[in-house]
Amino acid sequence: MRLCINVDHVATLRNARGETQPDPVTFALMAEEAGADGVVVHLREDRRHIKDRDLYLLRDLLKTKLDLEMACSDEIIKIAGKIVPELATLVPEKRQELTTEGGLNVLDNMAMVSDTINRLHDSDIKVSLFIEPDINQIDASKEIGADFIEIHTGVFANYVREEDKIEELERISIAAKHAKKLGMGVNAGHGLNYHNIKLFRELNNEIDEVSIGHAVIAKALFVGVDRAVKEMLELIEGK
Repeated sequence: MRLCINVDHVATLRNARGETQPDPVTFALMAEEAGADGVVVHLREDRRHIKDRDLYLLRDLLKTKLDLEMACSDEIIKIAGKIVPELATLVPEKRQELTTEGGLNVLDNMAMVSDTINRLHDSDIKVSLFIEPDINQIDASKEIGADFIEIHTGVFANYVREEDKIEELERISIAAKHAKKLGMGVNAGHGLNYHNIKLFRELNNEIDEVSIGHAVIAKALFVGVDRAVKEMLELIEGK
């Protein structure tokens, strides 16, 4: 199970005062140096956190993987075609949300999502769809050509009772295995942290990669980027 670090909320902190610091690009490079397998950024249409400047610098400077989260937006598709990230993850986007609130409804938006996938494939970009752990959504994702899915783990993360977490983990496991049988890669993310990753790592054989941002950024405020990333890597590895 690989670890990619989402640096969106480093940009949120920077933008709170309209300043240039903290720089999400610097944070990303430090995370990469600490052992992260890649970096995730969401270039929103409203540019709430990550800016175009951040994306272009990351493309030039990263040595590992760049995963661009994006809506099915003509403007963002064109930008993706210019920078060619290793992966483009399509997510739903609402103006009032603090963070992405749930998975993309592929079944209800197949034409739009299919067109976006085709345009990204034309630029040699692999595409992942951020969806709920739902068999029908997975089948629809495969039908329209997605290379990966990213399973939304927010429900798992928000549960308080251990038995509820275990039940949701089983649901995620079933979904991941189904996607694997269809030949898709399987990533996961949303709300994962230093506590719940200890249970989530049981899906090491089913999940290729996790995307974690806020928890690592928050920890880094107290212990530094290097230690925050390395501690998460150790937890994923079961150390």
